Parts: sequence; C-alpha cells; structure tokens
Amino acid sequence: MDSEKDAALFRSSIGPVTPLAEQNRIPPVKPSMQARVRTPDQSHHIPDSLSDHAPQIPPESFLRNGLSRLTLRKLKRSPIEDSLDLHGYQGDAARRLLLEFLHEATQHQLRCVLVIHGKGMNSPGGEAVLRILTRNWLTQHPQVVAFCSALPGTGGSGAVLVLLKSSS
Repeated sequence: MDSEKDAALFRSSIGPVTPLAEQNRIPPVKPSMQARVRTPDQSHHIPDSLSDHAPQIPPESFLRNGLSRLTLRKLKRSPIEDSLDLHGYQGDAARRLLLEFLHEATQHQLRCVLVIHGKGMNSPGGEAVLRILTRNWLTQHPQVVAFCSALPGTGGSGAVLVLLKSSS
C-alpha cells in the first residue's frame, strides 16, 4: 500500500516525462576487464619462496637493478591488464593468492597489473600490515621488474601498480 503511494508521489513530483530520441541514446559499454573472484587454488603447485620477514620497511616504489627511474613514470601511464584485490585476506592466504595471480599474469604474458592491498585504516592500531607484506613479497618475486603506488583513481597508496617481466 505504501509503495503505491510512494510511486504516485514520485510520479507527481517529477511531472511529465519525455523519452529520449533513439539517435541520442548511447549504448552501454562493456567493461574492458572482467572482474574475477579469486580464491587460493590448490590444483597446481606454485613454489612459495616469499618471506614474510623483511629486513626493513619495503619501499614505496621498486626497480630492479639496471632500470631507469623513467620506467616508473611509464608504469603509471600503462594500461592495467588485470587486478587482484587482497582486502579481507591475511598472511598465508594473501601471499598464496598473490603468487597465483602473478603466475597466471605471467602465463598470459601480462605486463602491468594492479594489486589492491588497502591502506590499513581498519587494521588494529591503524597499521597497514597487508600493505607492508604485499610490497615486501613483490620485491622478492622474480617476475616483478618494478612497482609503484597506484594513481588516486585506481587506489592511490592502497594499491600498487606492478610491472612484470616480458616473456621475450
């Protein structure tokens, strides 16, 4: 009963409606990336050689030896080919998921991926544990060439853009 009154009130408040002409309509655009829900997969074995213990707090950005700082600038302008959201995962599960994601990305010859780790605002004490762990793991991974904080529109300091080795 109330929904009928609400609907009538809404229709009376907006007044007469004229549909858009067909030529003025813009068809919806499919997103370029299909969002996938990832869970740790036990079906194939990916060696886990990443350590949780870092000798120091990992850097905000990272470059393998011999690479120019210009690489980081180019990375920020590169199109993101896939992404992984680690929100809600902890320690071993997050590391395993990251390993599988990086393995899959290199198998598909992706170069630029986004890893969302969060800013740690909901963590006890406000400490960004997953942020520190993720960046530490990325510095150890053999396929990671460089990484830097994402741009504000794609996660800012709560995410990291990762450049992977090319297959050639």
